Amino acid sequence: MNSLNYPIHRRALVRSFAGGSMLFPGILKQVMSEDLGQTSHFPAKAKRVIFLFMTGGVSHVDTLDPKPALTRDHGKEIKADHPEIKDRPGYEKIYLKKPQWEFSKHGQCGTEVSTLFPCVAKCVDDIALIRSMHTGHSNHYNATLGMHTGSFAQSRPSIGSWITYGLGSENRNLPGFVVIAPKQTYAGTQVYSSDFLPGANQGTLVVPGSEPISNISPRVSMDKQRKELDLLDNLNAKHLKERSDDGNLVTRLRTFETAFGMQMAVPEVFDLSQESDATLESYGLQRGQTTGFGWQCLSARRLIEKGVRFVELIDTGSSGNWDAHGDMMTHEPLAKNVDQPIAALLKDLKQRGLLEDTLVVWTTEFGRTPFNNTADAKGREHHPWAFSSWLAGAGVKPGIVYGSTDEHGLRVAENGVDVHDFHATILHLMGFDHERLTFRHSGRDYRLTDVHGKLVSGVLA
Repeated sequence: MNSLNYPIHRRALVRSFAGGSMLFPGILKQVMSEDLGQTSHFPAKAKRVIFLFMTGGVSHVDTLDPKPALTRDHGKEIKADHPEIKDRPGYEKIYLKKPQWEFSKHGQCGTEVSTLFPCVAKCVDDIALIRSMHTGHSNHYNATLGMHTGSFAQSRPSIGSWITYGLGSENRNLPGFVVIAPKQTYAGTQVYSSDFLPGANQGTLVVPGSEPISNISPRVSMDKQRKELDLLDNLNAKHLKERSDDGNLVTRLRTFETAFGMQMAVPEVFDLSQESDATLESYGLQRGQTTGFGWQCLSARRLIEKGVRFVELIDTGSSGNWDAHGDMMTHEPLAKNVDQPIAALLKDLKQRGLLEDTLVVWTTEFGRTPFNNTADAKGREHHPWAFSSWLAGAGVKPGIVYGSTDEHGLRVAENGVDVHDFHATILHLMGFDHERLTFRHSGRDYRLTDVHGKLVSGVLA
């Protein structure tokens, strides 16, 4: 038995088994794994993930990938068979466009970061920056779907679902996979769907505000509600006994138990009044504030402290997203919105000793073109050929830059990392061989990386 809390759920589970039901095989697997120890393929460096997704396409050449030659050659005409401009009227000629922010070296490692991220720049000694990312699609919907599920064309289980499927939950009163977003991003709920994996592995959406999770407050006393659920458990167990292969039913049964536990656990998790003034200030929060990316980041720290396995924060705030076709200057308020909270999260995790076994992932769906149809165009187009992402925390080699793009940031020049490689590396840090974490569906074994992916060993400590 481990040290985790099992208030009433285990009693109800055992009673259901005694009644002749195999109540949700996924629960049994999770309980056994929590009792018996590690269920991963090898000892994991990370126990949990915080996944920071900057939706819309962050410009690598304006943020994390300095290109002096792009400034030098500003206005130079180039040729490129690019998917975003092919057969597009007005783009018969394209010209290099210089970055609009200055870069400088930071930390002992000397990693260069632009003035858009002054706070994150102070954390580069803890970061493994990948400058050689590339992806398989230039459309927001497809690229976002691919970054989350490994599939660019159709729905598949999210990376958060795969990880919670593999490792289970550390806290029976909270979901293993939580997504915090003010509103939906491209591809909607598919980015946190469990698809053909057990329904209990799908992400639970939290919307910043006074009631982060709807209908969390019980309408009757907890004792009465517990008795109602016990009765419902018994009836459902009998029903399930005759329909043991009904995935929807077993998911519903598990959902009832999780929901009951959440009514006790959720209010405490999102009660930031327990935090000190200094902590709130570090995240850029006012006391009593329940919105903003700072609230998302601090809530993520509190969730992982309570045993949530995978927390994704999607930057879909009031400032819009990073899709800067019309004006690159929109990157400025967007960066200001997330820069301080992300840096505060990294420092907070490190100070509490949580960064040692927590993996922090920062990414976007693609980059932005180092060119446009005129050199003085205000914006940049979608760019799947190259972009930047970073990792920090458990098992990650800190203070390094991995991979590179060519002198203009147009294409990957060295050590390319595609989305499948990125996923394979995250799974490895969680203790999984990406080729062995599979699920049988429709006559074949599926995995997050499909038939692709290789481990990016250069970013591992």
